[in-house]
Amino acid sequence: MRTIGRTGIITLSLVAALVLLGGSCIFTYNKLVRLDEAAQAQWAQVENTYQRRADLVPNLVETVKGAAAFERETITAVTEARSRVGQVAAARDITSSPEAFQAHQQAQDALGGALSRLLVVAEAYPNLTATQAFRDLQAQLEGTENRIAVERMRYNEAARAFKTARASFPTSIVVAVFGDRFAEKQYFTAKAGSDVPPAVRF
Repeated sequence: MRTIGRTGIITLSLVAALVLLGGSCIFTYNKLVRLDEAAQAQWAQVENTYQRRADLVPNLVETVKGAAAFERETITAVTEARSRVGQVAAARDITSSPEAFQAHQQAQDALGGALSRLLVVAEAYPNLTATQAFRDLQAQLEGTENRIAVERMRYNEAARAFKTARASFPTSIVVAVFGDRFAEKQYFTAKAGSDVPPAVRF
């Protein structure tokens, strides 16, 4: 029976080490791909809810326009904010670009703010708020705003899982090798001033 010499043992050890290292790299790469895809899928859900809100705006504006002497400035602000949302060009993966993510979020925040002002101003017109069409649209819009908050939270959770894995060792080595393929994800953050409680006046 033939025995394996010292050179054979070293060769087998090196082969085994390379197989383990290769397997670990493949496993790590695939894990990052899964987490990246999960974050992108969750981002798509955020986009869906934003789109639902944008789709409600024309109906809401048309319903409100029918109210006599309704503030044209408020309607114009909502229409312009919706237009800006449509103009923000979304890159393939906006979540990896801080500038694009911020521009997108600012446009969405402006639309949300304009819609809030529209609903507040509408309260001054009892004939408008009494109509079934307005109440239905208001309920749909409120439900959509709740969905946006939930989907943004879920996206942040998926982004956190991706970022945690991305920064962990030895995953960080795979990230360094593949560079932009696993770019860092951006988080949704609260709007400036949201930490200050609103003043209540009676």
